[in-house]
Amino acid sequence: MGKNKFSRRSFLAGSGASLVTAGCATTKIRSTTLAKSNYKSPNEKLNIASIGVGGKGRSDVRTCNSENIVALCDVDMRQVAGASKTYPNAKQYQDFRVMLEDCKEIDAITISIPDHMHAFTALRCMEMGKHVYVQKPLTHTVYEARILRQASHKYKVATQMGNQGAATNLHREAAEVIWSGMIGEVREVHSWTDRPTGWWPQGIPDALPKQEVPDFLDWDIWLGTAPYRDYNVGYCPFRWRGWWDYGCGALGDIACHNLSPVVKALRLEYPISVECTHLKDNNTQTYPTESIIHYEFPQRENFAAVDLYWYDGKLKPKLPGNSADDKKILADGTGTMFVGDKGVIVMNSSLNRNVLVIDGKEVEYKMPDQIIPRLPDIRTEDGKNSDSDRMHKMDWIRSCKSGSVSGTNFDHAGPLTEWVVMGNVSLRFPHQKLAWDGPAMRFTNFNQANQYVSKKYRKGWELI
Repeated sequence: MGKNKFSRRSFLAGSGASLVTAGCATTKIRSTTLAKSNYKSPNEKLNIASIGVGGKGRSDVRTCNSENIVALCDVDMRQVAGASKTYPNAKQYQDFRVMLEDCKEIDAITISIPDHMHAFTALRCMEMGKHVYVQKPLTHTVYEARILRQASHKYKVATQMGNQGAATNLHREAAEVIWSGMIGEVREVHSWTDRPTGWWPQGIPDALPKQEVPDFLDWDIWLGTAPYRDYNVGYCPFRWRGWWDYGCGALGDIACHNLSPVVKALRLEYPISVECTHLKDNNTQTYPTESIIHYEFPQRENFAAVDLYWYDGKLKPKLPGNSADDKKILADGTGTMFVGDKGVIVMNSSLNRNVLVIDGKEVEYKMPDQIIPRLPDIRTEDGKNSDSDRMHKMDWIRSCKSGSVSGTNFDHAGPLTEWVVMGNVSLRFPHQKLAWDGPAMRFTNFNQANQYVSKKYRKGWELI
């Protein structure tokens, strides 16, 4: 057995511990005279509102429909009109700030909008005592992630980041295999995605030409915290993810999925450095079409130092030892590989299982003792698969009602998001190793990079 063998007791003791010291790099959060939200009986239904009801927001409303859907809000009124056909009794809004003032019965809110508005919107909701479910990545910048985590404690609300894979057994089993010592000490992790290829455009060097704003869209609210620019359909409704001002690119889209189990399995805290070692089509408007990012994590109690590599575009790693099964085992468009002294575990979501590789070949293995509690299984409508999205929502809904600890609450999602979006800072300075002081939220060897730890907010849309 490896020295990082865990017991159920040690997991439960550590799972409630903070990854970030609450007093580090403290910032002032606006106080409020509103009382904290009250928890409900498990037998009562929550009154849930949704901000952003198109795209992923549509499924976020649907997977909360065990509760009362009382309000629908979207800057695009076409989306509100569409959602209202399913929830005809829900109030309709275009401005979430109006909704918060007008709809006092709201207990909890899902937030499924562009990345640049996550922090501003979630903070306003928490100030009003509302439980929040925020789509990944939790925030647009490192600073915002720190603020939201602190706010979750200040306002005593239930929180969850929308990375639904965390609800599955796949993540838990990978951690338990690693803790058993089956693959030895883990010193490398490789994680990849084929995005943005075929999903949204990146590598665009210039702003798009002005177009007339559709009458169903409030462009000013959509821009929110971002610098003003003229409307173009290439930004909204979906293609915003590749633009620096609005999204977090492929890393922000997928790493909060892929790297969440890595944080849990290896008890990762702050990296000590980050470096972009490869990128293609770099510019100041949009994210590159390909990148490789290297993070270094120091030794932690029971765990060796770890080199973590991120790949996007069409890039991905290879199995150690040039395995003949390389293409089959790493065939997923997105995946994560833990490299240990004795073997490799590949999280393969398309196969819905973890693959153990020893000496370059896949081998069968017996699952070690269960340590991490499982969520109740909720099946898809056809009964064939687990509905991870609904399971993830129910985990949050239970937290809203009882105060239980949800799987990716902001104590987990905040620190994870901090170093995920910190990786995007490295894209601006390719081949420059950036030394990072996590508690202080600053780069210590390259001051020019510190301007991107936070961002400038448009007047009237300041975060705090």
